[in-house]
Amino acid sequence: MEALWGLVADELSKVETIGGQRYVDRHRKRGKMLARERIEQIVDPDTPFLELSPLAGWGSEFPIGAGVVMGIGIIEGVEVGITATDMTYRGGSSNPRTVEKGSRFFEIVAQNRLPWIALNESAGADLPHQADIFVPGGASFKHQTQLSKAGIPTITVGFGPATAGGAYTVGMSDYTVFVRERGTAYLGGPPLVKMAIDEIVDEETLGGAEMHSRVSGLSDYLAVDEMDALRITREIVAHLRWEKLGPGPTEPVDEPLFSPDELIGCASADVRVPFDIREVYARVLDGSRFEEFKPLYGDKLICGWGSVHGFPVGFIGNNGILFSEEAAKGAQFIQLCNRTSTPLVFLHNITGFMVGSQAERGGIIRNGAKLINAVSNSEVPHVVLMVGASYGAGNYGMAGRAYDPRFIFTWPNHKIAVMGGRQLAGVMDIVARNAAAGRGIDV
Repeated sequence: MEALWGLVADELSKVETIGGQRYVDRHRKRGKMLARERIEQIVDPDTPFLELSPLAGWGSEFPIGAGVVMGIGIIEGVEVGITATDMTYRGGSSNPRTVEKGSRFFEIVAQNRLPWIALNESAGADLPHQADIFVPGGASFKHQTQLSKAGIPTITVGFGPATAGGAYTVGMSDYTVFVRERGTAYLGGPPLVKMAIDEIVDEETLGGAEMHSRVSGLSDYLAVDEMDALRITREIVAHLRWEKLGPGPTEPVDEPLFSPDELIGCASADVRVPFDIREVYARVLDGSRFEEFKPLYGDKLICGWGSVHGFPVGFIGNNGILFSEEAAKGAQFIQLCNRTSTPLVFLHNITGFMVGSQAERGGIIRNGAKLINAVSNSEVPHVVLMVGASYGAGNYGMAGRAYDPRFIFTWPNHKIAVMGGRQLAGVMDIVARNAAAGRGIDV
């Protein structure tokens, strides 16, 4: 498992310099901070920043991270969603993976009612890939306006260019901050203006920070430099008087009795190697306190209550395959958590529902359907942690991606599929042999 974590760490280290050292140095010579440095300066000191989708774009022709940093941070004590474009890679332009990553980000900030802070500096769409960007990319404007409709504040800080669609992001924001002689916004840049209407105009006159602050009114605040822009943004957040919905912590906040640093040793890199999901609970829950539900029934599904940082939470974790009893138990537990408005955490280590004549006679279809029904109609927040396999309908019964969990976190050993590799190979072999026999072919 440590080897897998090492591979992930190596890939994550590439994200910080995706544009190459040459472009990083050029950016610094212009007196500009990098995307992650801007985030570091704007969040409250010594507070965590939860980066989202850091490996987006991995394995594709696009850079790891998709050219933008997205995550959740704390500003003036307020949890906010933050995006920061990386100008060192192709001018901070958007590629298809950027669009997909952004779409997921908007889902998260909307579901969790997080004010959105956009630290913007982008050349717009990556034109060679416009065919894959144009249509889905337009949804970002819809998402932004829906945030405003829901009363969720949006703030854009212009550190550099905001061209074409990027300019609409500025215009749709509740608050805008421009950096003097750096921030610009226009639907069409000087070359396009020259071609379209034969007007010769420079960037500052066309859409510079001074013009938008003094003439058009697009800019609400004019900052003298980047640090001043971040200071102003922090003040805006402080003045929002934003409060989270729902109850706050109600339980004692105690460190787990077992160190969270030991989590890496709970599971094997081979998802076929079993482990007790309670080992994870013991290293996550406050004081390692866990009130198990139906401990003597359906013992392959470990359900119960605990708290994390003082917040009561219901936990559902797999200790193997789901039988009829586990499915019925899980459905009942989900319903109970909904009655008390208790959020649910699902820990996936599941190879699917049990098959065979005995399972069918035991009502696996009916009880499996009850579990999926309970997950589908649950109204409390769901958080998913993939700690092993997540195969077949077991993924559905454990609130997989199709069931819109608030967050999905994945360990590097995780695998997701209709079924495991060995089972798939065996099934296909049997199907092929039966098909050949039906045609009178000996195999």
